[in-house]
This record gives sequence, C-alpha cells and structure tokens, in this order.
Amino acid sequence: MMRQAVFSILAVGALAACEPLEMPDEGEGAAAYAANCAMCHGPGGRGDGPLASDLGTAPQDLTRLSAEKGGTFPVNRVLSYIDGYTRQGRDDVEMPEFGLLLEGPSVPVETGEDVFTPTPRPLAALLAYLESIQR
Repeated sequence: MMRQAVFSILAVGALAACEPLEMPDEGEGAAAYAANCAMCHGPGGRGDGPLASDLGTAPQDLTRLSAEKGGTFPVNRVLSYIDGYTRQGRDDVEMPEFGLLLEGPSVPVETGEDVFTPTPRPLAALLAYLESIQR
C-alpha cells in the first residue's frame, strides 16, 4: 500500500513537471509594478511617483531603459538590479529589496543568446511589464 502511495505521488509530480509553463504577461507585471514600484517611479514609470521628491536620488525613468542601451531592453541588468544583486554593499541606493518578487515558482526568462534563466514568476512578470513601457 505504501509503495503504491509513493508511486502515485511521484507520478503526479512528474506529470505536473511536464505541464508547459505559461509565461507571465505585462498585465500581471503591471499589478506587481503598481504594488512595488509606482510610489517612487510613478504610474507611468517616468520617475515621478508621489515619493520621488522625498528621495535623495531621483528614481530612474524606467521607460528609457532600452533607449539607454541602444534600443535593446537590458534584461540582465534589470533582473540584477531588482533582485538586489548589483546593489549589494552600496550605501547610495535607496531602492528597497523586494522579497515577494523573488518568491514563487520559476519560469524560464531568456537573458540573451538563447540562454534561459529560471526566474521567479512575479519578477518575470514585472520584467515583461517594464519591457512593454519602453519608448
């Protein structure tokens, strides 16, 4: 009996792992943005949020990320900055770390040259939204 239960659990897990991953879209990312970023970066991502004037450093205009990199959206740079990797040990950065964006199931995000990096779904959704607001 125990052997059948273990086999059943393993079979269900294997089937779940075979399900195709549904990538988040910018709509899901817009909700993450509104909850985590808009107070400083503004509702449109231009760095003009209600808390922007209270900060020592003006929030970045997030609609210009691609333009600043020659028209290519800087996936790796954005992911590293949001997850705190490129901000470690720096005292001049006022952007908080976002633990909830770094939790949950992972989805594969293409980070360039057909390389896919497992990324927490909420962070991948935010990335999709930020890419959608580039001008």
